[in-house]
Amino acid sequence: METVHLTKLPKPGPGPARIGDDRLLERADLLLPQEYIADATRAIHDASRRVRVIALTIADEAETEALLDALVAAARRGVDVHVAADTFTYVDAAGRFVPKSYLTKRRRASMAMATKLTDAGVTFDWLGQEGGLPWRGRTHTKFCVVDDTIYSFGGVNMDDRGATSGDYMLRITDHRLAEDLVRVYERTRHANSFFSGFHSSSLRYGEDLVLVDGGIPGDSIIYRQALKYARQSERIVLVSQYCPTGELGKVIAAKNHEMWFNPPRNASHFNRALIAASMAVTRHHTLYRKRQYLHAKVIVFYLKSGERLAITGSHNFVRGGVTLGTREIALQTKNPLVIDQIEAFIESHVRH
Repeated sequence: METVHLTKLPKPGPGPARIGDDRLLERADLLLPQEYIADATRAIHDASRRVRVIALTIADEAETEALLDALVAAARRGVDVHVAADTFTYVDAAGRFVPKSYLTKRRRASMAMATKLTDAGVTFDWLGQEGGLPWRGRTHTKFCVVDDTIYSFGGVNMDDRGATSGDYMLRITDHRLAEDLVRVYERTRHANSFFSGFHSSSLRYGEDLVLVDGGIPGDSIIYRQALKYARQSERIVLVSQYCPTGELGKVIAAKNHEMWFNPPRNASHFNRALIAASMAVTRHHTLYRKRQYLHAKVIVFYLKSGERLAITGSHNFVRGGVTLGTREIALQTKNPLVIDQIEAFIESHVRH
């Protein structure tokens, strides 16, 4: 598939030009959920130009209260602050099976949060629709841009549950990536305003690729790249919230592999039935035994060439999300400094 580059600089004449720079991304640091939220809060307090936050769920709760206050303060002092959350924040699959009064309480809390932000000067958007299939057209993308520092390529949602799950985000300070993700944010807002998607694409930084799924049903560059490298691997380690499905799950199962995903008992309501059904159909088994809810999403491929490659981000490697057109983001990297941190996370927080 053709690689689409989004970072542009002005030049004389009608057209823009891509920066001629093939360097890898700058250093990445893996942060656990509470570390991420605390670090992003400090960065937002110090922000001078811009903040962009996008996640499936954002809520004003104990773990995120300070971050939301920092967003308010930044907007009031003139920083360009944009925040977007999916309506899944207050209307989710599980919510369809609980009392209506609970949904009303969640809805009120979500609208109060949005009002708090917009009153301070934040540009706030709800993404997706409340009706229809619970996962169709969802924005599952997660990143936070503060000036030129980016937090992304993990699965952390900005609420109490997201802050206490087994998960992480990567922190990278890189002007090129920040510019590109601001553009991805704007493309997502624009597509959402027309209840549509955009074609999946990749952004190249040397050998590092940022993979962006734009929400067109059946079109996932993340799933395609994962399938490509699964076929080239001798060994595969998968960590996900859900049991992998589709062709990718079959290819992984045929290799020397480890699958770490939540057993049904860890999940609640609809997710419990979803995981149980996926396991029954695929006959995949999970090695995960901890009680903490696992929410990280990464595959480490040990290639036949002897190299390691990781795809880490918001994608759960489930075929259903591809079919329904879920917006996602991921980093594909061979950088040993990044992969070493991911392997350490798996060893410390998944296996043991």
